[in-house]
Amino acid sequence: MVSDFRKKKLLHVFTAFFDTNGSGTIDKKDFELAISRISQMRGWKAGDAKYKEVENALNQVWEGLSKADTDNDGQVSKDEWIALWDNYSSNPADWQNVYCKFIFQLEDASNDGSIDSEEFSSVYASFGLNKAEAVAAFQKMSSGKASVSWAEFQGLFKEYFSAEDMNAPGNFIFGKTSF
Repeated sequence: MVSDFRKKKLLHVFTAFFDTNGSGTIDKKDFELAISRISQMRGWKAGDAKYKEVENALNQVWEGLSKADTDNDGQVSKDEWIALWDNYSSNPADWQNVYCKFIFQLEDASNDGSIDSEEFSSVYASFGLNKAEAVAAFQKMSSGKASVSWAEFQGLFKEYFSAEDMNAPGNFIFGKTSF
């Protein structure tokens, strides 16, 4: 059973980053919209190499995520989403690793192999989160360090989806300081 705390974290990611059209479920249209928004944010156009990278990564994520659609209605509901991530800590799927890498690369705008506070908070502000709160979340996530490496990010990502400890640094990886 998933605790209320973990449900709140999972639903934050569901609502803020996956249900891009606000329908209350996740479907292929949400991914098409996300590809468009992310590419526009970075100035990439259809046909650009970076656009294709985003498209390929998010199509892999959708392909894996769509397997959580247990009632086969073409959409992933909040309950299906929660069940999917509840299984993650003991049995991560390839698409979840693709998503982790995608998020890291999206945030690493300078492409230097690490994420700093400005890179982190700018991405979350572009998704409609409060930039000041994202800066504070970065400080908690990084434990006060100036940057987070790919190796550190992977651990923080897994911690976000599995930690019950409200103070675990991974809880802040998606730009929010409280749940």
